[in-house]
Formats: sequence, C-alpha cells, structure tokens
Amino acid sequence: MVVTLNSSFFITVKTCHMDLLHRIGFWGDRHHPKWMDIVRIVLGVFLCIKGIQFPQQMSLLLSKLPNDLSGNSFLIVLLSHYVLFGHLMGGILMIAGAFTRFACLIQIPILLGAIIFINASGDLWKPYSELYLSVLVLALLLYFLVAGNGSLSVASYLVEDKKKKTG
Repeated sequence: MVVTLNSSFFITVKTCHMDLLHRIGFWGDRHHPKWMDIVRIVLGVFLCIKGIQFPQQMSLLLSKLPNDLSGNSFLIVLLSHYVLFGHLMGGILMIAGAFTRFACLIQIPILLGAIIFINASGDLWKPYSELYLSVLVLALLLYFLVAGNGSLSVASYLVEDKKKKTG
C-alpha cells in the first residue's frame, strides 16, 4: 500500500497554520488591556535584573545541574551565554514593547529549563522556593506571546506615527 501526497496538501496545511497564527495574533492585538502593558514592563525589568544576577549565581547553577551535564564545559558556556543574552535582550525588548513575541520565544526555553532542572529539584516546600515565581513568569510570557505588545510600546508608537504621516 503506497500513500502519495500531492503538494497541495502541504500548501493547505501551511495556509491553515499561518491563518491560525494570524488569527491568534489579531485576537491578541485587539484584546489587550492597557494595564497589562505595565505588567509587561515590570516583567521586562525583572528579566533584566535576573540577567544581571545570573553570572553572580553561576556556581549555584553548576551545583544543581545533573551530573551528565556538569562535565561538558562547552555546553555550560553555551547555555550560560544563551541565558544571559536571552534575559538581557528579551527584557529590554519587553520593556520597550518591540518584538515582544520574539522576546517571549527567547525566554520560554530558559524558563522551562529553570522549572525542570533547577527549581523542581526538591526545594518546592521550602519557604522561599523560586518555583512559583518561575511558573508565574512562564505564564506571563505565554500570555504576552499571544497578546503581543499592547498600546504602550515602541511598535504601537511607530504604527501611529506612520498613520499620521500617510493619512
């Protein structure tokens, strides 16, 4: 039994997914309360602060990594640069409200790694566990991935400025 797929199937699937992504983005742009812009800015500041604190807490991170990852120094250096760049640039982009969805996409793997490898290591019931904070930040990142920039952003300002010049 041989199954053949013509190229129109792949075009239909691609069109369907792109249409869904455009509809989600359009919905997020239209249903964005103004007070969430302040939450986005505070989240961006928080991520920048975490990016600045990250190199100072590198020894704590190395002690919590699984044993099979702790020996590969190139992988650790690569991951640490990704986390540092992701937090700093993602936080700055979220503060400014430019490329917010891209900034969220950069941050989500970092937060998933923090939840799975670092925070879920048995410290859940300690009084100052950061697992709850990591889950909250991940939920906010997922929200802003859908909702986008908002009205208090550089992107919104540029769109309004372009409308004024052309119209």
